[in-house]
Amino acid sequence: MKKLQMKLIVPLALLLVCMVYACQKDILNRPIQAALSPNIVANKAGVESLLIGTYSLLDGVGGIGGGIDAAGSNWLFGSVAAGDAYKGSEPSDGGNDALPVGNFNEATNNPYTTSKYTLCYDGVARSNDVLRTLALAKDIGADDVKRITGEARFLRGYYYFELKKMYNMIPYVDETATTNAQANIANDKDIWPNIEADLQAGIDNIPVTQAQKGRANKWVAVAYLAKAKMFQHKFAEAKTLFDNLIANGVKGTGAKFGLNVNYQSNFSPQATQKNSIESVFAAQASVNDNSGGNNGNTGDELNFPYNSGPGACCGWFNPSQSLGNSFKTGADGLPLFTTYNTGKRVSSKTDPYTGTLDPRIDITMGRPNIPYLDWGNPPASWIRDPTDGVFNPRKNVYSSAEKGTNSSTENYWAANEVTSNNVNLMRWSDVLLMAAEAEVEVGSVDKALDYVNQVRNRAAGTTWWVYKNSPYDPSKSTYTVQTTPADNYLIKPYPAGVFADKNYARTAIHFERKLELAMEGQRFFDLQRWDQGTGSMADEINAFFAYDININSQLTGAHFTKGRNEYYPIPQDQIDKSASTGSGVLKQNPGY
Repeated sequence: MKKLQMKLIVPLALLLVCMVYACQKDILNRPIQAALSPNIVANKAGVESLLIGTYSLLDGVGGIGGGIDAAGSNWLFGSVAAGDAYKGSEPSDGGNDALPVGNFNEATNNPYTTSKYTLCYDGVARSNDVLRTLALAKDIGADDVKRITGEARFLRGYYYFELKKMYNMIPYVDETATTNAQANIANDKDIWPNIEADLQAGIDNIPVTQAQKGRANKWVAVAYLAKAKMFQHKFAEAKTLFDNLIANGVKGTGAKFGLNVNYQSNFSPQATQKNSIESVFAAQASVNDNSGGNNGNTGDELNFPYNSGPGACCGWFNPSQSLGNSFKTGADGLPLFTTYNTGKRVSSKTDPYTGTLDPRIDITMGRPNIPYLDWGNPPASWIRDPTDGVFNPRKNVYSSAEKGTNSSTENYWAANEVTSNNVNLMRWSDVLLMAAEAEVEVGSVDKALDYVNQVRNRAAGTTWWVYKNSPYDPSKSTYTVQTTPADNYLIKPYPAGVFADKNYARTAIHFERKLELAMEGQRFFDLQRWDQGTGSMADEINAFFAYDININSQLTGAHFTKGRNEYYPIPQDQIDKSASTGSGVLKQNPGY
């Protein structure tokens, strides 16, 4: 069966339904009737098309509210707002909308936070439409009914998970809600139980084997339920799920989950490397498929080096100096948890740090005088503005040899920025490191150490490191002449016994997630779930502002306020719509 195309949806039924979606204005008050009766798509082909349409929003593009400002990668909300990166570009470019999100002075009508909210609720609405329409269909066998129910509820759980992480107290709308009820649903209840129930329905109903890449299977639902437990600090329940997942979990193809040998392979747009054993769940992307760029990874289209080279625009999402410094290692090959920002700066233009580094730095970011795939050393002209520091984004970028093949050539305003690079929503290293956290809290510190060292030992494997004076082979994500490492790399596993100190173990695991998942939209939400009212999130992010203001003047006035900025504001237009019904039950988050 051909690969599932998440954006190019052929059946006429779905196109008609999308017209219905486009006509709706209130995401919390959108009935399934309009110009098209659900009976028209109440058949197997129609329901499957509706389900594909629900998957299609995973990358944050399309539907209601979708686009750069709702990107599935969470590059702005999860990385820029947590110190992984600067907004980038010129101060005036996105200065009134994107920059305030990263600096935590956004208004309640900010278009980025509004778009993410409406996009995710569109995903919820599409999930509900699948379930409603499935109940009307007469030509779907019992096995398919079970599978479709599981996938629709898993996806609903996924979109609500995104909403919960972003906004905390939100209304829960399921397929049984009436039009009038939807307009008056209060956000005064914690919806974690609803999210867990939806994810559990995925576990109970989705088969292990799936014919199409991109579809969730049972084990994907297990992984997300375990992650939901971690957000609630239900460590014992999470550990049980992780134990089962790690021992028995497989992809929809039947291949067992695991770490790729090459770290770089996780970020390759090559068809032979996408959906690998390390890819637990990903939003699918493709280019040059007659979709006009709509199937590509358009949510990240601004996040390329400026000027000549990959993309040719737009100079956003530049890795921060603090993130670059975080990759320093000591003589023991381990991270410098608290002192990485002391002393010389990595890749400073005047007096750079010359000590040892974790090799993942040069897959995470482009640095001066370090080969950037097969583009050569990044020139200074790739940095659009001096306030953007000296680093370029790299994980989302294609090689020069792939230009026109894995980048779009279609008629689109930013064709070079549209790629076939999947959006990694969960990788296996993410699973291992969460499992390590659970083990430290309620299990075996030795097992936690093993999980962390699996990730670090992969990072120490030299086959994927960046090398000087070497061609780059995108088909293997390797430099072919592995003689001269591009920098003074040194990384080693943690020695036996050190995790007996649980505070040390927690610090090590948290820092490992910072390095391994850098620039992948995870950091803000990790800091959030670790905080639990302690103020640690405010301390971490304000320390970043205090240091990096010396690099990037766009951080002027930035400040994270404890008790407010752990979550983003409920969009003002939704508050206003609730008030307009006379109920006013939708309440704003504290501090906004």
